[in-house]
Amino acid sequence: MIRDLKIAKQEQDIGFYAGFVGATYFVARTFSSVPWGIFADKYGRKPCIVISILSVIVFNTLFGLSTSYWMAIVTRGLLGLLCGILGPIKAYATEVCRKEHQALGISLVTSSRAIALVIGPAIGGFLAQPAEKYPNIFPKESIFGRFPYFLPCFVISILATGSCIACIWLPETLHFHNDQKVKAIDELEAEVGDSNLEGGKVKESSDTSTKNLLKNWQLMSAVIIYCIFCLHDTAYLETFSLWAVSSKKFRGLSLTSQDVGIVLAVSGLGVLVYQLVLYPFIAKSFGPIRPLRPAAVLSVLLLTTYPFMANLDGMELKTLINIASLLKNIFSTQEQRGVANGISVTLMSLFKGVAPAAAGILFSWAQKHTTGLFLPGDQILFLIINMVAIIGLILTFKPFFSMSMR
Repeated sequence: MIRDLKIAKQEQDIGFYAGFVGATYFVARTFSSVPWGIFADKYGRKPCIVISILSVIVFNTLFGLSTSYWMAIVTRGLLGLLCGILGPIKAYATEVCRKEHQALGISLVTSSRAIALVIGPAIGGFLAQPAEKYPNIFPKESIFGRFPYFLPCFVISILATGSCIACIWLPETLHFHNDQKVKAIDELEAEVGDSNLEGGKVKESSDTSTKNLLKNWQLMSAVIIYCIFCLHDTAYLETFSLWAVSSKKFRGLSLTSQDVGIVLAVSGLGVLVYQLVLYPFIAKSFGPIRPLRPAAVLSVLLLTTYPFMANLDGMELKTLINIASLLKNIFSTQEQRGVANGISVTLMSLFKGVAPAAAGILFSWAQKHTTGLFLPGDQILFLIINMVAIIGLILTFKPFFSMSMR
């Protein structure tokens, strides 16, 4: 999309500009997450959920109709500001369920990201540029030919419209809210062993101040480690798509957007199966923390092999990149599940906002320096991404992190 918007003067600059588009949503969400939490506590969960879904319908559609780079930036930023669903939906899941079903409610919320990892890349990969892929169905003179990235955005907006209509039957749960419920959310997250909740409590219990929370080193160390792994994983995802579609002459894989969609959809399906089938057994046997370290080590080793895949072609390349992407996403899931239950959406969004911009800048630099350095640019790129994971791994040891491994 960045290529077609013609903002980049040369192909190597595409990653630079793409990174800022990816970052805009998360940076905007950094500033809006706390106000949205306050809004949900004052006016109710349902209005917050409905407004957030409406923002997806409007601004996601406008993003697909973007005719300039700055229009894409603005629509993503407004979506980040107005989509405040992540924190309140977690509170809603506990309030709408009876006590015996609250853990299931939280688990469904946290597993929804895995479902999105299956559906989202498939929609983007198969439906982008439909006039080129399916000319018999979508003529070049149609709106889908003039706006080649509108169709996937339009389909997502249709799905969001269905969700918005379903909100008619959602009961309001604000009258169930109390300080003990807020505390219970964190306990339930710990019970399901999942920290990938992209949301956090905004309203604290009456006997806990922000100052005391910051003094809780066990909690803050877990929060910092989680954010570092978020930085690593988001930078990887941003880099992977850019690297996969970039030209072989820049040490990329020269895959099509459809190929990348298949790779990410296969990875998402594998992560979903892992979360539903394998992870509960692993968490029960070893606890949520203990598997983090081997997952981080294996992730680093796997990512080290990525630059050498640029030497492959055909079915051999597609098979290996599917396997590698699947394993990398499973390792990332394990890293994120291992620490920092109840992570603040504000802090996490800040790190996720930095990651795409930094990854895009590094990717653009790497493509301009394929030779002439002590290592090829692509190897330096993946080395830097690996260094972030290594820092996170080191911080899981004492004295920085002292939480029980069980």
